[in-house]
Amino acid sequence: MSVFIQVICIAAIVIACLFVLSFLVYFFNLDMKLTAMLAPIFEKHYDKIDRDKHL
Repeated sequence: MSVFIQVICIAAIVIACLFVLSFLVYFFNLDMKLTAMLAPIFEKHYDKIDRDKHL
């Protein structure tokens, strides 16, 4: 029974940590800041792609 309670406690701690992490990402808008930081890299790669210019 003790092992079962320990597993439940560990699962609860992991879920609580994931919730806090997702709240911090949401609160500080970190996903869009990361996207804005990576946009020039993606644009540079996208501009190098050869395109079919025939219509």
